[in-house]
Amino acid sequence: MSALANQQEPAPQKRKMSDRFLDAIERAGNKLPDPVTLFVIMSGIILILSALLSLIGVSAKDPTSGDTIEVVNLLNREGIVQILTNMVGNFTSFAPLGLVVVTMLGVGVAEATGLIQIVMKKTVLSAPKNLILPVILFTGIVGGVAADAAFIVFPPIAAMIFMSVGRSPLVGLIATYAAIGGGFSANILLNSLDVLLAGITEQAAKMVDPNYIGNPTMNYYFLIASTFLLVAVATWVTVKFVEPRFSKPVGKIEKLDDITADEKRGLRYAGITLVAYIAILLMMVIPENGWLRDAETGSFINSPFMSGIVPIMLFLFLLPAIAFGIGSKTIKNDKDVAEKMFKSIADLAPFIVLAFVAAQMIAFFSWSNIGPILAIKGAELLQALNFTGLPMLIGFIIICAFINLLIASASAKWALLATIFVPMFMYLGYSPAFTQMAYRVGDSITNPITPMLAYFAILLSFARKHDKSIGIGTLISALLPYSIFFAIGWIILFSIWYLLGLPVGPGDSIFL
Repeated sequence: MSALANQQEPAPQKRKMSDRFLDAIERAGNKLPDPVTLFVIMSGIILILSALLSLIGVSAKDPTSGDTIEVVNLLNREGIVQILTNMVGNFTSFAPLGLVVVTMLGVGVAEATGLIQIVMKKTVLSAPKNLILPVILFTGIVGGVAADAAFIVFPPIAAMIFMSVGRSPLVGLIATYAAIGGGFSANILLNSLDVLLAGITEQAAKMVDPNYIGNPTMNYYFLIASTFLLVAVATWVTVKFVEPRFSKPVGKIEKLDDITADEKRGLRYAGITLVAYIAILLMMVIPENGWLRDAETGSFINSPFMSGIVPIMLFLFLLPAIAFGIGSKTIKNDKDVAEKMFKSIADLAPFIVLAFVAAQMIAFFSWSNIGPILAIKGAELLQALNFTGLPMLIGFIIICAFINLLIASASAKWALLATIFVPMFMYLGYSPAFTQMAYRVGDSITNPITPMLAYFAILLSFARKHDKSIGIGTLISALLPYSIFFAIGWIILFSIWYLLGLPVGPGDSIFL
């Protein structure tokens, strides 16, 4: 026998336990039906549960009003009428639907004209490749100031950047979605959520202290620290766990050639248009009596600017895209603009179908009262366990994280939980600001994996543009490490903050 024949085949490398665990989740998840079918099945389960739980009289006491919340039967005469007469309204009022369609009108034209690709190319050619991932993740977390629009705009752009440097676009897509969702309560900028939650916290605290005043900055120091922590954790998770699962780029890798003279001219036109647009916005925002500030208070956070962020982002992409198209000669007339808009909406067809069934499921869940009852029962369980100190606070975070799998709305959950836990923790000596801080940690860490967050369906639609065979199991197995390590890292940071007694925001401390 030859020496070559005598050589033994290299032993297959043993897969790590974490890889085997995620593989099992992926296999199980991918055996699930098509997402459209899955949403239909889940809707059916909710309807059946509403009938059964109503029959046996499951209920909970609303801590806000003292009223009894009962499970509503959706399979009786009234329920069937409600389902049929509201089905169209559920779909048309489904918040992500309009947000996605409007935003993608601008983003789609920017993509079709080549503006996004050229900006991406210029960025990649000038930036160190080892900083691309953390910069994208930081942008995703900070982009949360644009609220739900961030889920629509940033992940597809990150996917394109990854593809341009020979990395899987799915990794860029998944990592950015995880950063936006998991980091929804971490930012270096204040946003409307800070105002909304502070208002709920203030009302709950007045049950104990009628003179208490909540401030939107009450968690600001902790939120800033959390931003940099989550960027570091998400970078490590992406490199360690996620990217190895998508080692081969999916789709065609764009060759980064030099930018042409037409493209340079288009970028110049787009840049001038962008600067002019931003200048106009600043003129409407900076003065206290600016048109896009609140007419009565002059507030920027609670203002027409924040309420109108989606159309503002539409024009932020659309106007420079048209200018780029004219300069680069990819747009010759108004018909070209219209055609590119038509195509961007046509590409949303899979999402629109998903949105229809997802809207029904979420509406059924809301009507049934199952979610609020589970939230209240979970809060009562934590009270019954009679934890004290740090274990009690960590238990509260875990309960909030679990409830977040069932109720996606941060304000809806806090409206239920604040009236129980803010007063309870105040009697134990903890400030309302610190209780809210604990809630925000729990509210964010399971965002990447909850199917009740409507943008999970959008993520799947985006992913299938790069790999038509991708399933829910693949996404969940890739997103789960983010939730796990966000939870570990964030709870550690929370514990350090607690043990050191650091201020949680300007003028707000851990203890009363």
